[in-house]
Amino acid sequence: MINDFNYLKPGTLKEALAMYAEHEDCKVICGGQSLLIVMRQGMIAPEYLLDIKHVRELDYIKFDAKDGLRIGATTTHRAIEKSDVIKKNYPVMVSMENKLASIQVRNWGTIGGNLAHADSAGDPGPVLIALKANIKIGNATGERTVALEDFFVNYFETVMDHELVLEIHVPVPEPKSGAAYQKFNLLESDMGIVAASAAVTLDGSGKCKDVRVVLGNAGSTPIRVKRIEELLIGKAYDENLFAEAGSMASVDCEPVADIHGSEEHRRHILGVLTKRMLKQAWEEAKG
Repeated sequence: MINDFNYLKPGTLKEALAMYAEHEDCKVICGGQSLLIVMRQGMIAPEYLLDIKHVRELDYIKFDAKDGLRIGATTTHRAIEKSDVIKKNYPVMVSMENKLASIQVRNWGTIGGNLAHADSAGDPGPVLIALKANIKIGNATGERTVALEDFFVNYFETVMDHELVLEIHVPVPEPKSGAAYQKFNLLESDMGIVAASAAVTLDGSGKCKDVRVVLGNAGSTPIRVKRIEELLIGKAYDENLFAEAGSMASVDCEPVADIHGSEEHRRHILGVLTKRMLKQAWEEAKG
């Protein structure tokens, strides 16, 4: 059962920021696909609920060939999934959204709400970190931008200090770049038991110029495995190196066992997914 609360529905971003500044015991709802669950479980019982779902200023997808992609916080997962400009320039994001929960959830859930919830099993985090995304947050006194990999602090915790998510920015991929994402789950519409995302950029000779591997649900936050970057940069395509990278991912993760899988099983799957996603991203970059 959800406890009583006062419902706030601002019409503009300025109103939303003012209302949020005025009320200390206040949670932000932007779709509610995650928040309502924890409220029903009695984990939180805020005095105020600030609904920014209908703040149209934060609902947009913009792309510029020099600046990159900018997505407003209230943009739905379905809008990202169906966006032609994202499909053309960031196909891994569309692939990720296709696997995110159900169509009903994607129709209502928002990218800002997903990231603010900071569930380490969430799909967008690992992909966006692999793509070097930044996130803009702010309150009535100002705005700031942080790298998404620095945004997550712990389970369901972020660097936000009574702030709202405003925008996600993804830079333009360099030429000869590829990215891939896959999660392992028992039901297609479920959150991933574990997941891995990889992004690879090649130089003119076909060797690795840049690479990122980010693991999902492998710890309290998405985990960027920097040892793999050190292993692969400057190297040519080599499946033995991919296997070594998978072994590194299995060691550097921090999965927690539950009814869905033991720690050992999760480490094994993360190693397998890392190897596969590196190979897939590399082949896309070559193509």
